[in-house]
Amino acid sequence: MTQAYILTLSCPDRLGLVHAVSGFLLEQGGNIEEAAQYNDPATGLFFMRVQFACDDKDASALKAAITALADQYQMQWSLHSKAERMKTVIMVSKEGHCLNDLLFRWKSGLLPIEIRAIVSNHREFYQLAASYNIPFHHIPVTAGTKAQAEERQYEIIQEEGAELVVLARYMQVLSNDLCTKLSGRAINIHHSFLPSFKGAKPYYQAHDRGVKLIGATAHYVTADLDEGPIIEQDVARADHTDTVETLTARGRDTESQVLARAVKWHSERRVILNGHKTVVFR
Repeated sequence: MTQAYILTLSCPDRLGLVHAVSGFLLEQGGNIEEAAQYNDPATGLFFMRVQFACDDKDASALKAAITALADQYQMQWSLHSKAERMKTVIMVSKEGHCLNDLLFRWKSGLLPIEIRAIVSNHREFYQLAASYNIPFHHIPVTAGTKAQAEERQYEIIQEEGAELVVLARYMQVLSNDLCTKLSGRAINIHHSFLPSFKGAKPYYQAHDRGVKLIGATAHYVTADLDEGPIIEQDVARADHTDTVETLTARGRDTESQVLARAVKWHSERRVILNGHKTVVFR
């Protein structure tokens, strides 16, 4: 059976990069099935994602060959099998709308991920996890136990070989140390009211102010709270007839959809970091 691969790369922009990559793949016996590229004039960087089929060489041989090409063009790159499902750990607190949505999409075959575990600082969703036959880890977090709790969380992430950690409304702020360890592989979701409506019950605050737009932002986790590189955003309109309940429900729907898209694009290797921003080959 033909093996399909996904190659992603970034490097300083220069003439002939598309030709160099496509020519290289031809030399390896690769057949390009999908390709996208972008050169950022602000940073002078070139980004590319290529999906290709190759019968002549396996992943090890391809990686060895790509290394020589990458050295020539100062490339940062990764190569993965398209069939490989990204091992994922989901973290959640008491709000389960994003978790439930991700589980349904995963079970329906709509997300190329393998959910290895669910971690929570509350017990609310252990039955939901059991219904999907996914290990559930209850790790309470207090000011006095935060360091030990994060140590255990990271142990689980490592034990499961997770390439992706999804904060599906996990309401504890991660330490700088854990943010650093999970750099580029942890995705968070939050409402887009920030910084206008911080703290508890943002939809109550928004309703009180009569907002006309609500939204959600999915971004990579960094030590700067809710300021990591943005992957996806969306909005929904609101008006004077909305109650707090309808506003909250619409907001949760938006959060779920935005997070699902971000997880899908990341797990399909469509997102490449570009400093404080992202390049998303949708």
